[in-house]
Amino acid sequence: MDIIELVDNMSEEMYLRLKCAAETGKWPEGTSVDKEQQLSAVQITMAYQSKHLDSDQTLSIGPRGEMIIKTKSELRSDFPVAKDSNDIARFSNL
Repeated sequence: MDIIELVDNMSEEMYLRLKCAAETGKWPEGTSVDKEQQLSAVQITMAYQSKHLDSDQTLSIGPRGEMIIKTKSELRSDFPVAKDSNDIARFSNL
């Protein structure tokens, strides 16, 4: 199952569990997640948010697990200008 299928079929309850793991490094019941699980939780959480949540702002999860919400213009200012159009990946099927 690829990430798009996963996000399409994921329940809100599972999203909230993954969001907790991504933000805190622990499952809701307190069990620690390893670094690889946390990184996967971050990716899946962000994909779910882009697919199912209606928001005009983009968010990310900081290095200490805190949620950082930025507007698109704030995000653009954080990244250098690409040398050519192939330097950036765009995901339109999420």
